[in-house]
Amino acid sequence: MLQRVLQVAGALCALGIGMIQPASAETYPSRPITFIVPWGPGGGADALARLTSRLLEPQLKVSMPVINVPGATGQTGLTKLLTSPADGYTVEVVTGDTGALFANPHSRFKLNQLIPLAIMIQQPSGFYVSMNSPMKNWSDVVKASKQHELRVAITGYGSPDALTVAYFKARGVNLQAVPFPQPGLRYSSVIGGQSDVLYEQAGDVRSFIDGKQIRPVMLFSEKPVAGFENVPYSGKLGYHANLPQFRVIVVRAGTDPKIVKTLRDAMAKVARTKEYAAYLKQQYALPTSYIPGKESGAFLHNWLAEAYALGYSKKSQSAK
Repeated sequence: MLQRVLQVAGALCALGIGMIQPASAETYPSRPITFIVPWGPGGGADALARLTSRLLEPQLKVSMPVINVPGATGQTGLTKLLTSPADGYTVEVVTGDTGALFANPHSRFKLNQLIPLAIMIQQPSGFYVSMNSPMKNWSDVVKASKQHELRVAITGYGSPDALTVAYFKARGVNLQAVPFPQPGLRYSSVIGGQSDVLYEQAGDVRSFIDGKQIRPVMLFSEKPVAGFENVPYSGKLGYHANLPQFRVIVVRAGTDPKIVKTLRDAMAKVARTKEYAAYLKQQYALPTSYIPGKESGAFLHNWLAEAYALGYSKKSQSAK
């Protein structure tokens, strides 16, 4: 009798173990996929994640709940991804704000901890001021900075925002980075006077631009930006600060290659939809924003090299 009980118990244990094993690549996905946004609601990363998840769900035939995990320039959300199983059931949108941390030689995060599924959007960044500001153009900003330090609203320390502010400070423009992790507070800070200048992407603050509440005084690009042809750009003014914002969807390294392929193929279909094309246009994004997963790695390495040169190389720390 005891032997029979042990046999049944053993069978139940084996069944239980089988039930908690992750689904194989052949049956993936078989349950909801968590989509991490390492920023608060209302920002560009949040908008991309919600659009992408909605377009992916019919393809993958599972739900993709979006969860906001803000904090520490995206590091809180990144930690959540890297402490989740590498099974394809947790994905994240990583932005250039967090990506710049990888350029820091002392960062505890490494690019090889992630597998890119696709670069979904690229946008020129820029400096913006309130329409009510006495500063009407970049020359005014430079002149005002000679009188007193100007506060620049950024996402967080270590971000491209912070690196860019430090770059200009080293070149005699008296700027001080002030972090506003919540997108809404950051956008409104320049209108309410909590900051003098805003570092942001045009698409993320389009409602403020269209509403005549803020204006760009410089865009970071090597050539004129479509839709802002009359706005000076860094390349024209002789500044080597052209980092575009990017948002890449990733999974944890170690994920089964078959699962990675399934997700990459699904992202490619999203990029071919009219809704995605309309989204890029509305966001003032580069028409060539989308980069497939296999090519994303080269883009990220090149972007990080530029971020390093901007913020961490000895040359970047000295004025021209």
